[in-house]
Order: sequence, then structure tokens, then C-alpha cells
Amino acid sequence: MKPTLHYVFDPLCGWCYGASLAVGIVAATGAAQLRLLPSGLFQGDGARPMDDNFAAYAWSNDQRIQHLTGQLFSQRYRDGVLADRRQRFDSGPATLALSAVALTAPEQEVQALAAIQRARYVDGQDVTSPDVLAATLAALGLTQAARRFQAADPAVQATADARIAQARALMQRHGARGVPTFIREAGGHERLLDSRSAYGDPGALAAQLMAA
Repeated sequence: MKPTLHYVFDPLCGWCYGASLAVGIVAATGAAQLRLLPSGLFQGDGARPMDDNFAAYAWSNDQRIQHLTGQLFSQRYRDGVLADRRQRFDSGPATLALSAVALTAPEQEVQALAAIQRARYVDGQDVTSPDVLAATLAALGLTQAARRFQAADPAVQATADARIAQARALMQRHGARGVPTFIREAGGHERLLDSRSAYGDPGALAAQLMAA
């Protein structure tokens, strides 16, 4: 039986964006059944204003991720996101949008996450905006998810809350800190994988899954 890969992430996590090529390979090759679990790391108490100091820190970290993974952090992102002092660093809206996808078309959540990451880091769009997120989902044909997200469907919030609780329980159980976190489950046994395998060589995560 195919193993399950529990992928704990935050949609505004630059390191998760850096790992997205590896996650895409796992999804494309079918090396594991992917289960996406948002951690809620940068929402609620984890959200914050985008001030000059934080923007500079984020850009420096982003350049490190780009160097290591090859993932682009564009000038449009720097100008349109990091330089925007009206825009908060808050992953709550994107987490809800992805939970709407998990509720209505779970097989497309990896694609939806990649599209949200691309909208932010490449196109410089504000993915804290419900309108931007709904348009991103609609462009993928995820109209039901977009509609339920925009309507603030209580089932979407309940799904998000349950997924965050599951993510945090998994991380606590394995002593994991930060995201991305990858946990392989097979035969009733769980094992924390080395998240560094998702960087540098995008195929290494799938290889680690198969070798485990």
C-alpha cells in the first residue's frame, strides 16, 4: 500500500514555497498519498504588520531560499508585497481558501497552493485579499471552492480549524518545530522525514519516501 505523506505547511512560509517543487514531484509521481495540513503559524497571534524591519528580514531570507532551491522571489513581490505597509503578514485568508479546496476538490489542493504561492512570490499579488484568493481559485476552475470561501461558509472555517489542530498534534507528537514538516505514515507507523531533502534536489523527497 502507498504511504501517506503528511505535509504541514503555511501558505506564507517562504521555505514551504522553496519546497514546492519537491512536493509537486511527490504529487506527480504518486510516491505517496499527499495530505496537506496548514499549521496556522502565521495567522491569529502569528500574524503581524509588514514593517520595514520585517520586510528587510523577509527579503534576506527569501534570497537565501532562492539561492538554495532556485525558486523565484521576484522584484514584483518585493515591490508589491514587502513594500506595502497596508498589507499584513497574515496567512489566515489563504488557509481558509485552501481549506475550501480541501472541502470541495481535495485532489487539486497541491495545485491551488502552488498557484497562491506563485501569485505572491512571482506575480506580487496580495494573497491576504479575499478577492485575489477567490480569483486565483476560479482561474484553476475551482469555482465551488471560491464561492464557499467568499461566502464565509462555516464549514470552511470548521475544516480549517480541524486541519490546523491535526497539524499541531502531529508536530507535537514528533517534536517537530517550524514548517515545512514532512511525516511519512505507512502500516500504522509514522516517521518524521528530513525536510532538507525538499531543497536542492527536488526529487530527493520522493526518493526518501520510497526508501523509508
